This record gives sequence, C-alpha cells and structure tokens, in this order.
Amino acid sequence: MIKYSFPAAPVTYRPAASPPATMAGELIDYQACPLCESKAFRPLRSADCSHHPRYSQELSRTMHWSQCTACQHVFRSGYYSEAALNVVFRGTNESQVVGYDLERQRYVSAQMIEKVLSYQTGGTWLDVGFGNASLLFTAQEYGFDPVGLDLRPQSVEELRRWGVAAHCQDVTGFELPRPASVVSMADVLEHMPFPKVGLHAAHRLLQPGGVLLISLPNLGSLVWKALDANNANPYWGEIEHYHNFDRDRLYALLAECGFRPVRYGISQRYRVCMEVIAVKVGADSAHHTPPQLP
Repeated sequence: MIKYSFPAAPVTYRPAASPPATMAGELIDYQACPLCESKAFRPLRSADCSHHPRYSQELSRTMHWSQCTACQHVFRSGYYSEAALNVVFRGTNESQVVGYDLERQRYVSAQMIEKVLSYQTGGTWLDVGFGNASLLFTAQEYGFDPVGLDLRPQSVEELRRWGVAAHCQDVTGFELPRPASVVSMADVLEHMPFPKVGLHAAHRLLQPGGVLLISLPNLGSLVWKALDANNANPYWGEIEHYHNFDRDRLYALLAECGFRPVRYGISQRYRVCMEVIAVKVGADSAHHTPPQLP
C-alpha cells in the first residue's frame, strides 16, 4: 500500500486545539481507522469547504483529513452528527435531482450497465443512493427490476412518481423480498462513515454470484496527483465525503467483505473516478461482526 504525500499543494495540519465549529457537536471524531480499526493515524491535510454548494455557515468551513499508518487509508477526522446531516441534506445538488439531464445521463449509465452484463443480465437491480436515478431508469431499459434507496425524502418521493420502487432507508437495515442480482453504490461508499457496514449489507442483499458495482474517486490516479500539484483538487473540500480510496485499498476492503473484483474501469460520472465490478463470493457475511455506528 502506498503512503501518500502531497508536497506541491498547501498543507495546513490540524492544530492541537482547534477552534470550536459553529455548530456544537457537528462532527463525531473517529477514534480509530474506520477500516482497520488501528488507533495509529496521523493528520494529513486540511481544506476549505466553504465553496461547496451544500455548505452552510452553521458548519465548520475547514475539513481535516487523516491517514492510517497501519493500512494507509485516508479519511476525514470525523463524520457528521444527525443535526449536521440535516443541514447538509436541506437541499440537493442540481445534478442529483431525479431526472436531471435525462438523455445524456442515459448514455453514461448505459456504459456502466454494459460492464455488468457479462456477469448478470436480469433480476433486481438495487441502487444505493440513487441520486438523479439515471442508473435505475437505464437498468430498467436493459430488463432489470429497479429498486432505489436514498436518504433524501424528496428524492424518494420523486422517483416513486416516475413509477420506480424507492425507499428512504439506510441500506444496513434494508430487506428485499428476494436477493438482488446487482447492487450498485455509484459514488456512495465514500459518503458512508463506516464503509464496511455498507459492504456487508450489500453482500447480504445479493444472490450468490451477484454483482456489486462501485464508482468513487481514485486517490492513486495520476490525475488526482496533478490536481493536487495545482492546488485544484475538489475532493479535499467535498463535505459529503468521509473517505478517499486508491484501487489497492478498495480491492483489499472488498475482499475482506466477501467480494472478488473482476473488472476495473474509468468512471465517466465524475472527475478522477474509478469504476469497479466485484462478484459476491462465499457464504453470507452474517457471521462477520461489522463495525457499528456509535
């Protein structure tokens, strides 16, 4: 695993005593690495997030990032409390509105779905954090039965108006009447405070040999490093993100959670993103003890 440093970009390390955030109890600090649970991690860098469209003056304008010295995972210093999430979720980015840019997004989604077809060609397609719902709309065209999960109630209601089954529920407690053939987490895993919990849930919801489709930013990309060198990397100030993965760390996590990566690709959804197809292997992960939210 690579140990990352970013010498070309301005770095501000977290001081010993940070000024209090505008909202009391805004963040719940990680007491250990959210992936390997090691307590050995170091401050990596800080970034101004006040330019983000979901930023509010009720939130701190500075995000602090850490790196685990055991597994090299890069993660934010903490995750939002329920009160802070209510602030972040007050609105929805234009690109995440159900039906946004419907025709062009259909082509982007089709390329993702065609990567899945070598492994699954029908059945239930569960999209976790469906956003603009293009992936579900297009999966339905390909013959899948679409089901969407999202934490924004207005998005869930809108998707139902389009005639697609939708639920305002966290994936960890969600149940399906029959196992899914595909679970997609398109730019979602990095939003989860504890990604292993989400991956164990996906494993539980999938049929044997079912497919997990993941896209998220790639910390190991040369493009990422170029953006850092030019102080132009938007992901350090992305307030909805708690994690930054490279390919190796993601693959190791997938294997730990009962998945075998079978295809790597470049995502066209967002900048500097990777797209991974993984297949469920082994028995259900119910015998594992995934980390629990405090």
